[in-house]
Amino acid sequence: MADNARAKKLADLIREVVAQKLQRGIKDPRLGSHVTITDTRVTGDLREATVFYTVYGDDEERAEAAAGLESAKGVLRSAVGAAAGVKFTPTLTFVADALPDTAKTIEDLLDKARASDAKVREVSAGAAFAGEADPYKKPGEDDETDGDAAE
Repeated sequence: MADNARAKKLADLIREVVAQKLQRGIKDPRLGSHVTITDTRVTGDLREATVFYTVYGDDEERAEAAAGLESAKGVLRSAVGAAAGVKFTPTLTFVADALPDTAKTIEDLLDKARASDAKVREVSAGAAFAGEADPYKKPGEDDETDGDAAE
């Protein structure tokens, strides 16, 4: 078993090598400049690597990029093996990163919360307090109910 620091270093190296190779070395038109490598994780035994990526575009471009990455997997693994210098080059698995979808969902929820806050602000604009402006007792104030309770 390799230590976590070694797995982290290898994951960082894989991310850099794959990103550079996609940018400069692979001529597949499906893998244009709209594919971004976001993260890489390597198992503890350094045998398998999961590469997370995002694609700027619609669903059709995402599907084309996934097919392009699958077809370029061997070339990318060879580049990683040449750069890493490890005994066994990890197998690469490409997974579409859910981060953009999650960010969009969070942004939509924040928009709903802002709209709800605006409605509450609008309704409460002319409202007044239900009781006194300062409902708290102050030290030294005489309270009529304290005298009745003592008797």
